[in-house]
Amino acid sequence: MSVKIRLRRIGAKKHPFYRLVVADTRSPRDGKFIEILGTYDPMTEPVKLNIDEEKIKAWLQKGARPSDTARAFLIGRGLLPKESAKKRPTKPSKAEVAAAAAKTGAAEPGATPPAASASEGA
Repeated sequence: MSVKIRLRRIGAKKHPFYRLVVADTRSPRDGKFIEILGTYDPMTEPVKLNIDEEKIKAWLQKGARPSDTARAFLIGRGLLPKESAKKRPTKPSKAEVAAAAAKTGAAEPGATPPAASASEGA
């Protein structure tokens, strides 16, 4: 079972309030969770972020992976190094794959060679 550290919205309509929780990756955003690690209130000035650093360190040791937003919070608090701020690698687009294939000179699998022109020698 893989787990994530992520935000769970519990606020009222047009007044967001979040809990920082550890949840199974398969559970929905506002669904079942394992443990509450803190709270985040973006509506106050300045924003309030309360987290239990000991619990977060323990879950990171166990292999929990933070979401992009949770990762930003943890880097801001010094619980993760700044090198981990890079977002997850994304899948390359079809255009990038085609450009890379053309650059190496290899044809795409399943591609047919171009047909000879019909008006040869005319």
